[in-house]
Amino acid sequence: MKHIRFLLVIVLVCMASAMRAGDTIRVLCIGNSFSWDAVEQELYPLAKAQGTELIIGNLYFGGCSLQQHWEFYEQGKANYSFRIIKDGVRTVQEHQSLMAALRYTQWDYISFQQASHDSGKRLSYEPYLKQLQQVVRKYQPKAKFCWLQTWSYAQDAKHPGYPYYQCSQQVMNDSIASCTGALMRTYKNIRLVPCGSAITYARQSMGDILCRDGYHLSYELGRYVASCVWCEFLTGKSVVGNPYKSEKMTPEQCLLAQKAAHKAIKMPIFEKKCAKNLRI
Repeated sequence: MKHIRFLLVIVLVCMASAMRAGDTIRVLCIGNSFSWDAVEQELYPLAKAQGTELIIGNLYFGGCSLQQHWEFYEQGKANYSFRIIKDGVRTVQEHQSLMAALRYTQWDYISFQQASHDSGKRLSYEPYLKQLQQVVRKYQPKAKFCWLQTWSYAQDAKHPGYPYYQCSQQVMNDSIASCTGALMRTYKNIRLVPCGSAITYARQSMGDILCRDGYHLSYELGRYVASCVWCEFLTGKSVVGNPYKSEKMTPEQCLLAQKAAHKAIKMPIFEKKCAKNLRI
């Protein structure tokens, strides 16, 4: 009898370990500084508070566009900074390639995104997004693909790419929404991570205070909003009421950020009509 009980305990421990391993979600962003904002700081503790363990990878090259990602792959360049968050600890591996990131682990989700200044230019997406998907699918056949929707700049931004959008936050919002809609219609296999939508909603309740330099997100409010979107997207649980918050945020700001992210998941902004004279 004791022998049977001992075996039963061993089986239960093994089952529990397998369940814990299965609860870990592995997500890789093929990105730039906007994915740095969205996933490297606040996402892990938010998901942990929801009861979900994450392994987060961010393949970072500043300002990288879809075209640049493709050219780096074609040329075999290892010029990325590969940031990994595992067990809550962030490590950085410099001089890495796309292939190194794809071979790191079996990823559950892999996200693509466009450089912020090109995010409202539909013609800048192809053929690079299609080609990147084909390469990634070859090495990660089980991964789910998603699209990180970037956000418009602050109204007073000084980014050199802002004049394309008439230095108008609304024009840039409409451009991104139009391109997002076209992308979602073209690629039925890609799921949307609507961080740009959440920033738009959060600005409506908080004001235009979510960027630290006009385009990158603020370390507290902005990054928290974007990570809340990722958290709800990955866990499937409403982020509203999540107990984790940035130390410098008030409870009211925390709730407004969570509600903006939840609204974006439920009602992402895309397929809007373009503003007058908008060039896509």
